[in-house]
Amino acid sequence: MKLQRQVPQTPLRSGDIVEVRSASEIVATLDALGKRDGMPFMPEMISYVGRRFTVVRRVDKICDTIAATGSRRMHDTLYLEDIRCNGSHHGGCQAGCRIYWKEEWLRKVDGLEQPNGAQEPLEELQTIAHRGTRPCEEQGKDPHIWRCQATEAFRASEPLKTSDLRQYWREMTNGNFNPARLMGLLIRGFFMELASRFGLLRPTPYRGLGKHQTSSGDLGGLKPGDFVRVRTPAEIAITLDGGGLNRGLSFDREMLPYCGRVLRVKDKVRRIIDDKTGRMLTIPKDCIILEGAVCSGERSVGRWLCPREIHTYWRESWLQKVEKAD
Repeated sequence: MKLQRQVPQTPLRSGDIVEVRSASEIVATLDALGKRDGMPFMPEMISYVGRRFTVVRRVDKICDTIAATGSRRMHDTLYLEDIRCNGSHHGGCQAGCRIYWKEEWLRKVDGLEQPNGAQEPLEELQTIAHRGTRPCEEQGKDPHIWRCQATEAFRASEPLKTSDLRQYWREMTNGNFNPARLMGLLIRGFFMELASRFGLLRPTPYRGLGKHQTSSGDLGGLKPGDFVRVRTPAEIAITLDGGGLNRGLSFDREMLPYCGRVLRVKDKVRRIIDDKTGRMLTIPKDCIILEGAVCSGERSVGRWLCPREIHTYWRESWLQKVEKAD
């Protein structure tokens, strides 16, 4: 398939209003497996064709959850509001990853401009997008492997060293951060990076003795919509083993700001696709995600300012059920 490039436009920035291009325009940018520059256009994105959204961030870098190399450089990629994958075409995956949008799939519009009411058939886009979710038709591939934007992010990006100062300049000039906030984050990050390299800062903030790892079902079974108060760091620390884990689940530094806060349960996670292998993982033990509790990328050594906002996973023993928000 011969791929086409859309007419160049001024690089999109945070605050711009865009319209997702028509199905035929998107198809023209995709290869046979529904990718543009290595990034898949997933079936979960088809319902957004022709709709308008606000750009909330340029994605010029991400953290590497596949090879754990730190940060990765991305090009011509954006986030639109808090649009997340619902996993409906990926085996019911509950990871809820933010969706990447290549600039060629979007066009900037005037906020007062009337939407294009024309509707196009979606069959070809649906076919190509679905073809890319399961690589089982490729010779020698395991039929149980899934493909999505998270599994392909490594291939759709390039290595990026923490010491490459251009990445921080881009975060300011592309509209993601104002100078004052960026400088504050970089100063803190500089000292955290030094502390880590000299062995003064551990990957996990707390390590327990491995004697108080409570079992699942501590709160009688939380459900979406329930309110909980995140326990204090001291209370959580006693549930952790010597590696800072509770039955394999880590309590990391990005979770500290949520301690003491009252949040609503978003979901109980049972199925997620492993970014590294593409296999569906079943989580038999309690694993909770909370509304608004995400990794900020502002406390993660070696992968500073990652915008992915991955949901943080919580054990029920780290939470205290309350009747309503304070």
